[in-house]
Amino acid sequence: MRTSRLSSRERVARMFKRQDHDCIPRADSFWTETSERWRNEGQEGDLNAFLGTDFKALSWSDPRPFPGQKRLVSEDGRTQTFVDEWGNTVRYWKHRSGTPEHVAFGCTSRREWEETYKPALLAAWPFVNPYASYRDFESGRRNGLWTYLCGLETFEMTRRQLGDEVFLIGMIEDPEWIVDVSRTMTGLVLRDFDLLMDRGVKPDGVWIYGDMAYRRGTMCSPAMYRELVWPDHKRMADWAHARGLPFIFHTDGDVKGVLEHYIEAGFDCLQPLEAKAGMDVRSLSPVYGERLALFGNIDVMVMATNDLELVEHEVRTKLQAGMATRGYAYHSDHSVPPTVSWETYEFVIDLVDRHGNYD
Repeated sequence: MRTSRLSSRERVARMFKRQDHDCIPRADSFWTETSERWRNEGQEGDLNAFLGTDFKALSWSDPRPFPGQKRLVSEDGRTQTFVDEWGNTVRYWKHRSGTPEHVAFGCTSRREWEETYKPALLAAWPFVNPYASYRDFESGRRNGLWTYLCGLETFEMTRRQLGDEVFLIGMIEDPEWIVDVSRTMTGLVLRDFDLLMDRGVKPDGVWIYGDMAYRRGTMCSPAMYRELVWPDHKRMADWAHARGLPFIFHTDGDVKGVLEHYIEAGFDCLQPLEAKAGMDVRSLSPVYGERLALFGNIDVMVMATNDLELVEHEVRTKLQAGMATRGYAYHSDHSVPPTVSWETYEFVIDLVDRHGNYD
């Protein structure tokens, strides 16, 4: 059984400080189709309640030049294509979730950025709802949860606005433009966070999302990351630390080549440690675990085998490695897909209940 003598807020705070705590904190995410399958297999009630999640988001800062825009341009029997809030043309499946196809990007030149997109972004601020955030903060505090401000980071925002091709080529051919996009986007997120704190929201931490790597490494060289993007990552971490808040960074992919840069920027925690990209807490924890909390890494591809013997080895060995420094939290290495049965996921959480205790 899970040992629970601390509140979630206390547990997560002590995890960041590598202080004694009762059991590992936990969170997870799921595909919509996963929840549907599990309900058909007998799952009842709220999944977060079943999981016993320790975390609660208070915001989602996601700067968009044209908030609310979703203009239909075409459709067929399976898909719909829209011009979206970023001015991009994007195709979605009609009847299932999945990553949308980017057909075209609206902002593909420095001139378009300076004349249209940057002014639109600045005019559209703010991108958060202070009243909803404060309500969620009060709810989270009443329930003892570790609450956090949440939003996107600059690598993700810039590549989403410009598209990977324009963004990555721009890093080489027009780095000053890319830096301007990055600084603008980062500034807008931090303005959102300032607004929320000015309105009485008192979070326990900051959790920033973005993907800057794929399964074989980062999308740009570590040197180029350090020169053009890292300053805004450090700016976000500095903002959090100036207010006494730990800083969690989410990215998929293989980021082993930039971990030292993350630590120097002040990242306190890395999530979700994508196993499919070669991230492995069993090798990372002995090297980085005292300087960087590790959050996740339970391989959803192993879960999806629905082989309970393989699943047990995956969960037990990774919990053991992460818990060695007392700086580890449970999460899948991405989000749990519908190929994972409810029986398997119940087994995963039972393993976390039984083997995730320090006492």
